[in-house]
Amino acid sequence: MNLEKEYDVIVVGGGNAALCAALSAREEGASVLVLERAPKEERGGNSTYTEGLMRFAYSGSDDIRALSPDLTPEEMDSDFGAYTEDQYFDDMARITMNRTDPDLCEMLVRQSNSGMHWLVKQGVKFYPQFGRQSFKVNGKFKFWGGATLAAWGGGQGLVDFLYAAADKTGVKVLYDAWVRDLITSDEGITGVVVKLDGVTQEIHGKSVVLACGGFEANSEWRSKYLGPGWDLAKVRGTRFNTGDGLDMALRKGAQPSGNWSGCHAVGWERYAVDFGDMAVTGDYERDSYPWSVMVNADGKRFLDEGADIRNYTYAKYGRIVLQQPGQFAWQIFDASVTHLLRPEYKTRHVTRVTADTLEELVDKMGDVNREQFLATMREYNAAVKRDVPFDATVKDGRGTEGLDIPKSNWANPIEQAPFEAYAVTCGITFTFGGLKISTDAQAIDTNQRPINGLYVAGEMVGGLFYFNYPGATGLMSGTVFGRIAGRNAAIAARKVQRAAPRAVATAG
Repeated sequence: MNLEKEYDVIVVGGGNAALCAALSAREEGASVLVLERAPKEERGGNSTYTEGLMRFAYSGSDDIRALSPDLTPEEMDSDFGAYTEDQYFDDMARITMNRTDPDLCEMLVRQSNSGMHWLVKQGVKFYPQFGRQSFKVNGKFKFWGGATLAAWGGGQGLVDFLYAAADKTGVKVLYDAWVRDLITSDEGITGVVVKLDGVTQEIHGKSVVLACGGFEANSEWRSKYLGPGWDLAKVRGTRFNTGDGLDMALRKGAQPSGNWSGCHAVGWERYAVDFGDMAVTGDYERDSYPWSVMVNADGKRFLDEGADIRNYTYAKYGRIVLQQPGQFAWQIFDASVTHLLRPEYKTRHVTRVTADTLEELVDKMGDVNREQFLATMREYNAAVKRDVPFDATVKDGRGTEGLDIPKSNWANPIEQAPFEAYAVTCGITFTFGGLKISTDAQAIDTNQRPINGLYVAGEMVGGLFYFNYPGATGLMSGTVFGRIAGRNAAIAARKVQRAAPRAVATAG
């Protein structure tokens, strides 16, 4: 194998954040090596398993046209609205209960729009999410929730675009490259120890960027940091995010930061496979719960299904499902709303029962307390404010009255047959705990000092997300901090003076 033993910048990881770091470092003239732990056919980390959706600030349809220039006049005749920086800041503050790091949050928000334009320059193509992030109102698509554009081909398409750009610009990529440790000296981080083709070896770099994900695929760490029961959660994405990058950085003195007991976790197909599988993972999402009533094994409701639009609640509701008896729940719909269900509800990879009466439905569900379920449904139906009109396109205020756990919006009675029930469990996406970084994306040690030669991007950045997460912010964070990390890693590499090469040059 033609492999140099030293590079200006070594990037550990192979997803969106890692590739953005690599491309950004190449723009600065650095020689770049990307070490992807997964085999080529599973490359891309969690990015591959996403919808490719990006949350970014934009002022209106002109921004959409600039980022998605192939839209037809009919497609442009949509209500794209606007998503301002102030709205982005407000969402980040509200969703994280004002805990998001203000400096990191400002970088994320302020650089989100330019980050999108930079991705387009790398060859990424974007298209509005007509089917998942809009409703038709008076014959026109109206977008909602601050997440409008997704990469063509979803997460897989995004990853493919970025790898094509890396290949075009001369970034070297190695697959099945399991990085096991960082090489250190008094000067800082000087390379990595990697197992490659079954051989453990050292590769030296003037700077290293860690962008290799959280610990969501590590059941031991989930139990240790997230708490009891988390070893039973399904993993939505890659099986390779086992916390290796975090572990090696912490062993070198990096400072942990952020919500280490928190994660992005959603309602997921109850009998999904244990890890992400590109052939079926897209069928496992169960995000139409705002139109449902959710019950646990005891036959009781346990959360406000209509607290907010899906983009602002889905990432925290998986945790609540995991806390229920048996770590599962059922989403109940009646015929008045089943036309609103997202496409994955209609696939064959779904645990669904249907019936013409609620009594028959609960009998088919089989693992729910029958009498309590029927009592719950009677109480819920009686509490619905029927005089408030239902409107799926906004928080409509059609809620319930008198229930211990309200449903704040979209509260339709469950009374129109046929009825449908879908079994869900918890699917973990990524963990929120990470490493403390500077505004240059440089790792900070436990003495509050920057670690020379070490930069961080993607899920490994600590301090952005707490308790919850505004949908589509993860890929945007990976893009923004990947660009910053790669650029500053390359700049730092230029400043490194190696004693041996300097002596040779002088002797010559």
